[in-house]
Amino acid sequence: MSEAAFSEAQPPQHRLRVAVDAPQHSGISAPLDYLSEQALPPGSLVRVPLGRRELMGIVWPGEPDASTEPAALRPILGCMEGIPPLSAAWCSLVEFAARYYQRSIGELALSVLPPQLRELDAAQLKMRLKKLDKWAAEQARAAADASPAQKPELSPAQAEVLGQLDALLASAKAPPPLLLYGVTGSGKTEVYLRAAEHALSQGRQVLVLVPEINLTPQLEARFAERFAGRAIVSLHSGLTPAQRLRHWLAAHAGQAELVLGTRLAVFASMPRLGLIVVDEEHDPSYKQQDGARYSARDLAVYRAHQLKIPVMLGSATPSLESWQKAQAASPPANTVRGRYKLLRLPERIGGGAMPRVRLFDMKTLPLSKGVTTALTTPLLEALRKRLERGEQSLIFLNRRGYAPVLHCAECNWKSDCPHCSAWRVFHKGDRTLRCHHCGFTQRVPSECPTCGNQDIAPLGRGTERLEEQLQEQLPGARVLRIDADSTKLKGELEAQLHAVHSGEVDIVVGTQMVTKGHDFRRITLVAAVNPDGALFSSDFRAPERLFALLMQAGGRAGRDAEQAARSEMWVQTWHPEHALYKALARHDYEAFAQSQLAERESAGLPPFAHLALLRAEGRTAEAAKGFLDAASRWARSLPEADAVLIYPSIPMSVARVANVERMQMLVEASSRSALQRLLWHWLPELHALKREHKGLLRWAVDVDPLAI
Repeated sequence: MSEAAFSEAQPPQHRLRVAVDAPQHSGISAPLDYLSEQALPPGSLVRVPLGRRELMGIVWPGEPDASTEPAALRPILGCMEGIPPLSAAWCSLVEFAARYYQRSIGELALSVLPPQLRELDAAQLKMRLKKLDKWAAEQARAAADASPAQKPELSPAQAEVLGQLDALLASAKAPPPLLLYGVTGSGKTEVYLRAAEHALSQGRQVLVLVPEINLTPQLEARFAERFAGRAIVSLHSGLTPAQRLRHWLAAHAGQAELVLGTRLAVFASMPRLGLIVVDEEHDPSYKQQDGARYSARDLAVYRAHQLKIPVMLGSATPSLESWQKAQAASPPANTVRGRYKLLRLPERIGGGAMPRVRLFDMKTLPLSKGVTTALTTPLLEALRKRLERGEQSLIFLNRRGYAPVLHCAECNWKSDCPHCSAWRVFHKGDRTLRCHHCGFTQRVPSECPTCGNQDIAPLGRGTERLEEQLQEQLPGARVLRIDADSTKLKGELEAQLHAVHSGEVDIVVGTQMVTKGHDFRRITLVAAVNPDGALFSSDFRAPERLFALLMQAGGRAGRDAEQAARSEMWVQTWHPEHALYKALARHDYEAFAQSQLAERESAGLPPFAHLALLRAEGRTAEAAKGFLDAASRWARSLPEADAVLIYPSIPMSVARVANVERMQMLVEASSRSALQRLLWHWLPELHALKREHKGLLRWAVDVDPLAI
């Protein structure tokens, strides 16, 4: 950061606590003490020396250590001017998250601020703040000139939900977290809009979280249409550094009234925050998978509790943790059930029916002649009928690429990755074999690398192969593939979604990208092919994720009330008798949730237990395992170990990535506090253990992991 961005430091007199961006393994877990000429308020951005480096830091609430001699403290180098201090509530949120997810305060606090803050000099900062004031003035003029938005008539269920919300807000008590359980197409977004309107009318700010970037533009368009002239910004990783800084500053200054974003936005500094909405609250994308492995949904609930404001969690398939908390408490007293207020939207807008779910047993269905994927004859006939009627169809296959592996029938060679314990996926479009874990890519060999056989063939199917075979079987059909490969370039996803909405596409082939939140009005048939893989996964959450994914996929069909009666979802499965599919056929989330919670309770799994994973990565599996085994022995010696169960270390599901061996160890406790106590005593020793294990590259603790 340029020194010119800060006021010149004077001879220091005041002690300050300053949080700096030092990783936890550095041994700096708490804010450091510095001296300052000025008594700067907590939340101020400053520049400080740390070793030989100069870093940006945040003046942190709390009393410095008075026992340290002033001569041992270094002075701050300057204070950033023009930016209001971060609020005490924001600092409290970060401190809670750092403590709960076992990270240092400074590491988390600085990582959630725009990186470009560190690069501005005084002139640049002054220019950006001036532009921000101009933008705010333009927004104010636009709001004054804007015409009142047209609002649709509420359904009886929506009116009931909003009536309950009004009653909760009128109460003197802080509102409980609200779980908005509504079937797909039931109008949850309209409830969000009305709740936001209520908060804005009180001069408050609104934060709306969505699970993925590709859902942000659609929701942003809905909010921009309803709140024309209001100051709306987005926060997500798809923004340029300059955009992210501008949007963050607008929210921090209170000039942005609505902030829409992905999980990082839960840390947005918003001084007048009055409502938090978490759309698709069940989605695993809300869990950060590296660094501070926080859950944005859980932090949104904590932040609302801290500020005594409403938080609304919306989903057609709520997470089992949220669902359990929204069930009525029953004796004996349960401290989890009844924490959330359950609001229901049981029917689609306009009274349209949910799509009929049909289960097709792959053991009894013939494949279409010459087709080696799950394109059965009945499915192709159903697609032809939709084409004749001018309707759209969606084929859901949650695997991108042409085929998951290339195979030689002569010697049984397969396209494994030399750097990972995984297969390289065949991508026919650019004739490459690509590892989806480390990115290693090679051209497809002309013959088997092992035996020289030239007849190597794809094994299995991906969206690319399915797209090709649909074009072969249904000539003239306009087939569009939407997945991570077809939407790499900026603007491609928006263009593809526009083509679907405008009727330029007959059949959409896609991964889970196309199943979430999109309001496709012309789709009357959704077909899920080959979804069975998750039924027998070792991950206990796999059935929950599969059910949610299929419910969301089916929800793309029949969203137009006139077409709802003939809308269908087809599931081609080898296990049609499975209880998950039976509940899906009835659109019975509640029965599925009840059975899953019963299984979890009998097995002592979340939400009836609390988990943490200690993960280790090493140059060899022995190095990673040695670290985990030593960590286990030390943990078992702690008094807190009596309240937890420590499992043996095992390889991760993909044990080697980019030539790094990966192991993990599960820790389970019946109470959250017992787990946190163990981790608090355990973490300092883990830092010492790393120094003793030379082959260990890195380790991390994942609290409340989503995958084990």
